[in-house]
Amino acid sequence: MEKIIEWCTQHRNDPPPAEGEEDFSFNDQIDDWDREFLRMDDGSLFDLILAANYLDIKGLLDVTTTHVAHIIVDCKTPEEIRKRFNIKNDLTPEDMERIKKEAETWLDDDDGEEEEAEEDRRGQRAEQAMEQGHE
Repeated sequence: MEKIIEWCTQHRNDPPPAEGEEDFSFNDQIDDWDREFLRMDDGSLFDLILAANYLDIKGLLDVTTTHVAHIIVDCKTPEEIRKRFNIKNDLTPEDMERIKKEAETWLDDDDGEEEEAEEDRRGQRAEQAMEQGHE
């Protein structure tokens, strides 16, 4: 509770989010004070996340979960994430192979979607050019 009070005291004069912005804004920047404040062991960090969620302290929940997201992004592989957060890998080699194949399929699908989107943009530009030429 001490850490929650410390954070709330530090941020007591922060402006509230703009109307309608509560559920849709995301800022992945963490200011220096918060970065220093979040230097704690993982158990304390996750307890703080749970408390912020339970007490509905959106700003604290946002900054703590953003901090965890940064930690995850800094990990280069799933194995690094598991090691960092002490997560047991309970997947069998067969599970791993199936996941790898599914991921390759998803990656292939994403490439096709990007190509389709670019074709759509080219088509829209061509239509706009033709419309402007007929005016």
